[in-house]
Amino acid sequence: MGTAIVATSTAALPVDSWLLDLVGSAFWILACGLLIVATAHMAWRYTTDRSALRTDLHDPTTAPFFGAVAMAPLAVGGATAAVGPRFLGDHLATSADAALWIVGSVLAVIVAVVVPAVQFTSHQVDTAAANPAWLLPVVGPMVSAATGAVLIGRVDSAAVAQALAYTSLALFGASGLAAALVTASLWWRLAHHQHADAATVPSLWIVLGPLGQSVTALTMLALYAPAAFGLDPAILNVAAVLYGVPVLGFALAWLALSIVVAARVAGRRLPYSMGWWAFTFPVGTCVTGAAGLAAITGAAVFAWVAGFFAVLLILGWCASAVGTARALATRRAARGKSARLPSSAGRVGAAV
Repeated sequence: MGTAIVATSTAALPVDSWLLDLVGSAFWILACGLLIVATAHMAWRYTTDRSALRTDLHDPTTAPFFGAVAMAPLAVGGATAAVGPRFLGDHLATSADAALWIVGSVLAVIVAVVVPAVQFTSHQVDTAAANPAWLLPVVGPMVSAATGAVLIGRVDSAAVAQALAYTSLALFGASGLAAALVTASLWWRLAHHQHADAATVPSLWIVLGPLGQSVTALTMLALYAPAAFGLDPAILNVAAVLYGVPVLGFALAWLALSIVVAARVAGRRLPYSMGWWAFTFPVGTCVTGAAGLAAITGAAVFAWVAGFFAVLLILGWCASAVGTARALATRRAARGKSARLPSSAGRVGAAV
């Protein structure tokens, strides 16, 4: 997700540059490879251990991350639509995007229903806990809405385009309302119970995801769906602006708030965790959202906002990638050390 959104963001920026094209192409290829590896790993894990799926689903710390499983093919599909035609041609790229959209959308809807249902009936959590990862299961349909809206402009059948338009709008509403409820709950909990765990600070960036992705979805519908809805394009443009500008403003406010909280809680010593990848995809959705507003309005201010978020996205991706590489290296070293310990202990025991 975090890698694919970089490719999508480079194509969304209202700037023509060979460097952006090169970066976007490299990140799209990398994202495709990562998706294949991640899919193979998950298939191996859940087929070799039949109880793993149920265990993960009923664990309140891991269950929300099934949302990322659903969003991964959607994110790579969106990047394929944006960058893929350079390598695959329009027809093959659209076909690949459509296939990934169908798979990701089905998964997103299933996760958005099943994970909250399990949360409501089985999970036991601290009533004072505030976990932004709760947004992950419900934001998947919003990603589907945004990527589905882009597909509308690429299909030949008017009936299919209309179905995509109304499906995307329904997914937008379902995910948007659920995300608003979760965000309100997070705000209440954070206001009443201080956030003092530095390790979970990056999760605050997850809130940017539904904000930026909802703006992206509505601006993409305004750009590609007027004919499918049978509406004057100006109507959808106005709706996108009236919704998108305030929400993007709140995204900027939340970003500033998250940075201040991070500075107060962690200072300069933010411990690494896989949660650092929250610095990527959520920020990238703000790039595409601002770029969508720039495309609709022609206002330079939104192009600058998109560029600002794009810089943060690249910095966040680099920090997360370096942190992950270091963590993997440390883990390998620890495994190698532990593997050598039994032989050493055996020699000591024999000598005694």
